[in-house]
Amino acid sequence: MECVGLRLHPGKTRIVYCKDGNRRGSYEHVSFTFLGFTFRARKARSCHGRNFTDFLPAISKDALKKISVQVRRWRLHRRVGHSLAELARAINPIVGGWMQYYRAFYRSALHPFLHRINAYLMRWLRKK
Repeated sequence: MECVGLRLHPGKTRIVYCKDGNRRGSYEHVSFTFLGFTFRARKARSCHGRNFTDFLPAISKDALKKISVQVRRWRLHRRVGHSLAELARAINPIVGGWMQYYRAFYRSALHPFLHRINAYLMRWLRKK
């Protein structure tokens, strides 16, 4: 890699076995995280409707935890003085950006997070 100007960090570099439906071996490293996505074996569905296992990316647990902490810091349920339009103007660009970035791969991994935001908004509505 040095010939193209890149240097690999020895503590962060490892060879990962891309385990899927065709490669079923058991190895030490079968997943890795890169740019907020965890690449590992996941369930997938073929165009013919058959389920199989493939090596796919989805939002990582660390990225999900980071954005969940940020949503909790917003304390949406305590903003009863704001209107729905004001709340939407404040959070839509941020949540929209997360959705745009993380839904590119395995978008169903985002569903629990989006349901949590919906629950916060429902709590806000009940207190309103």
